Order: sequence, then C-alpha cells, then structure tokens
Amino acid sequence: MRVLIVDDHPIFRRGIAELINEEGDMEVAGEASNTIEAIRMVAELRPDVVVVDLSLQDGHGIELIEQIGQRADGPQMVVCSMHDESLFAERTLRAGAMGYVNKQETSERLVDAIRRVQKGEVVLSPKMTRKLLHSAVGGKTGEPSPMESLSNREFEVFEMIGEGLTTKQIAARLDLSPKTVEAHREKIKTKLGLTNSAQLSRQAFLWVYENRSA
Repeated sequence: MRVLIVDDHPIFRRGIAELINEEGDMEVAGEASNTIEAIRMVAELRPDVVVVDLSLQDGHGIELIEQIGQRADGPQMVVCSMHDESLFAERTLRAGAMGYVNKQETSERLVDAIRRVQKGEVVLSPKMTRKLLHSAVGGKTGEPSPMESLSNREFEVFEMIGEGLTTKQIAARLDLSPKTVEAHREKIKTKLGLTNSAQLSRQAFLWVYENRSA
C-alpha cells in the first residue's frame, strides 16, 4: 500500500513516514508540504492513500481533499490533524475523506485508519460516529453551532483572520481578489451575528487559539 503524506511540519512528516515504513504492508510513496505539491504527487505517484493535515502552507486541507476527490482514479484520504474532530470531521467527509484521526491519538490508531480507509471503510471516533448516525436518522443533536453555517471557503477565511492575516494576504494565499475576500468577511459577520470587523477579528483569534494546538 503506497501512502502520500501531506503536512507542512517536516518533523511530523518524518515521524509518520518512519511509522508507515515500519509496517510490512505499506510504504511512503512521497511527502508534500502544500496543496500544489500534493496535487502533483497524487497525479505522478498514484498513491493508494493520502494522509492529509488541515493546516497547510498555501491553503486548507479541506480544499485539497475536494480537489483530490474529483479525480476519477483518486486515492482514499484520511485526515490527521490537531483540529477538533467534532468541528471538522463532517466537513472532511463531505469533501471526500474517509477518516479522521487526531494527532494526539496513538500511532497504532493512524496505521489502523490507513488500512481501513484503503478498504473503503469510514474511520471516526466512536463518539463522532454516534453523532453522525444519530443525525442521519433524523435525531436532534442540539442547536447547530453558527460555525457550521459557514461554507468551506468562509471557514478558511475565518481561520486566516484568526491567524492575523490581512485581507490582501488572505487573497494571495487563496488566489482570490481582495474584493472577494471582503465579501466573504461580510457573509461571515452576518452568519456569526457580528457587527464590525473588530468583533470578527477577536472571535476568529479566540477560535483559533482555543481549537488549534499546532
């Protein structure tokens, strides 16, 4: 089984690579630190599974997952991230991933997830699985978070605002016009019930601080 690792932390990539290469039934096909490298390597190396982090140098992992998922012969994908599974798992599944593993979990958990998604299984924590199944059969899981109303693109912009990026920097990172980014900012404020840019910046910063550990 050939595995492509997509993560912008070299030390973490090395750790995953050593872990995978110790297994007799899998090997590392390549390593990428950003979406451009990842797309190229998927086409050239044709891996069976891609391990994707959500925070990348040039964008968001969800967007990358969507791009890879559009390939007719695309590989299976499993997210390995420090982001809270409850906030991102459903988004990543909708985008095309088959599994979600938190970086704080054991190495055995990631290896098991790689094997299972390669077989076409969905891999989530028991708690997240129960939540999604309950929702799928019409159960109520409480009031939805305003964050869940954001589109994937709005979510990316919100995160980058929380990282302290300016509108111009976000536009460059996402290959958008500043005007488009400003439009996203306005939609985010409306959906989150915020009245000005200062409130948006403060809430985005607090969200990033509370939900990102790497």
